[in-house]
Amino acid sequence: MEKVQVWQLTFQDLFNKIIGMSMIKIFYDGKCGLCSKEINYYIKIAPKNVFDWFDIASNPSNLKHIQVSQHDALMFLHAQDKSLNLKIGVDAFILIWSQLKYWNILAVIVKLPIINQFTKLIYNYFAKYRFNKLSHCQLASGKVIK
Repeated sequence: MEKVQVWQLTFQDLFNKIIGMSMIKIFYDGKCGLCSKEINYYIKIAPKNVFDWFDIASNPSNLKHIQVSQHDALMFLHAQDKSLNLKIGVDAFILIWSQLKYWNILAVIVKLPIINQFTKLIYNYFAKYRFNKLSHCQLASGKVIK
């Protein structure tokens, strides 16, 4: 589920990239109860100055930097690594877990080929099921904010 990234950097992104201070950006559905609980747990245990967290259900304007519609971002977790590469779904979770104490072991396990394929299959099924059940997801626009 890889997407081609359009390179549209903000001044801050460019500055951070030059000086090597870019943070991992996480774009999550803050109106989903399960999603919010999980992300809030990660926020609580995450080291400082590693992640920027964006609730795109409440404020989709942050998606313009990664050229993703709110519809797509609500369907699957999206993340942008320090090199500004876009990670979607299981790959976004792997990116988060790789930065968290103890969870980094899970990141290594889920990267293993057969396990990775299986987790992506299960995650994609669950994400689409969840998306179809939540009314705020059905109202999301498929347009990319410019």
